[in-house]
Amino acid sequence: MPRLRHLGPIAASLAGAAVALALTGCVPNRAVAEAEAIQVTLTDTSCTVKTATAPAGPVTFQVSNTGSDVNEFEVLAQDKLRIAAERENIGPGTTINYVVQLAEGSYYTACRKGMVGSPTSLAKFTVTAGSSDTKTASESKQVAQAVGNYLAYVKDQAGELLTATTTFAAAYESGDDAAARAQYPAARTFYERIEPTAAQFGDIDPALDLREADLEPGQEWIGWHRIEKDLWAPAGFTTSDAAARKTLGGRLVADTRRLYDLVHATDFTLSLDQISNGAAGLMEEVSRTKITGEEEIFSHTDLWDFHANVEGAEVAYGTVRAILLEKGATGTATAKQLDSEFATINTLLAQHKEADGFVSYPQLTTPQVKALQDSVNALSEPLSRLTSILVK
Repeated sequence: MPRLRHLGPIAASLAGAAVALALTGCVPNRAVAEAEAIQVTLTDTSCTVKTATAPAGPVTFQVSNTGSDVNEFEVLAQDKLRIAAERENIGPGTTINYVVQLAEGSYYTACRKGMVGSPTSLAKFTVTAGSSDTKTASESKQVAQAVGNYLAYVKDQAGELLTATTTFAAAYESGDDAAARAQYPAARTFYERIEPTAAQFGDIDPALDLREADLEPGQEWIGWHRIEKDLWAPAGFTTSDAAARKTLGGRLVADTRRLYDLVHATDFTLSLDQISNGAAGLMEEVSRTKITGEEEIFSHTDLWDFHANVEGAEVAYGTVRAILLEKGATGTATAKQLDSEFATINTLLAQHKEADGFVSYPQLTTPQVKALQDSVNALSEPLSRLTSILVK
């Protein structure tokens, strides 16, 4: 199960329902015939992929979790570090269809029980030359424009993140906790908007965003949430001295610089399915850790992250919307539903604005959290269908 320790009273009362949402947010795409899908079985100790090859193009994995814990399925690049595709939050007893666009080449499939630690059950997966591309010149141009626009957005957010993080780290290292606390949630929004892209680079996401509840025995804890604990220290916790602060702040900036350099590399690009799957992934982040109050367990600035995830998902959707509208009645209906659900969730979030940010998460009543949860559920469903419509 996703880590639910340290929950406040409101979050605890809704934790079970929120976890159910996180585990079922991606419904199977019934338009995909079972015969077309590659069967993947996850257990608590392994994952088995029935077929080790597929032709280039859209590949559908039908993933069944027969274990007792939440799991994730990954497709890794040949270096076993870069993540070509990943599907998180696959709960016990859950079967989902996961569509990903894969180019010809060598890959590895893997799983990650509990969504922590190193990937396991690595197995070679080969993508062979596919059939000729049947996209029209107009559609190819639309795809290229969407990818270009989203890449520009990711690079812009990474640049904003580096600037804000550098300023934040300086305040933290100097001991100006008031300034650091004020800057913390605003600086993190740039990261939360593009987190699925950051997660493609292996160790970047845990280095920057690992929560205490997900630490493995003996694992070093660094990043935003380690600093968060210093700034909003719970009773009995000994905060870092000046030397430790300098180390933590320096690592945070250095790892953020690594992310900036990676997305600005000349050979870095994204595919259409990575953009659309990323939009769905951002809403999974909301359902898994924001609704429960887990993400910002010390600062309670969860609504800032929640809002940033929604913003990032909406930008990703916006870049592919024109293509979606060209996919017939199904695409048009899905776009209409997504437009409506994004408007609804933004209206709900606006009710909790305070000055330039949001109220502390424990201030929300149980009905208010439930309303947000229901809206996340309603938005997650059409987002889970987005990729299968776009790439077919």
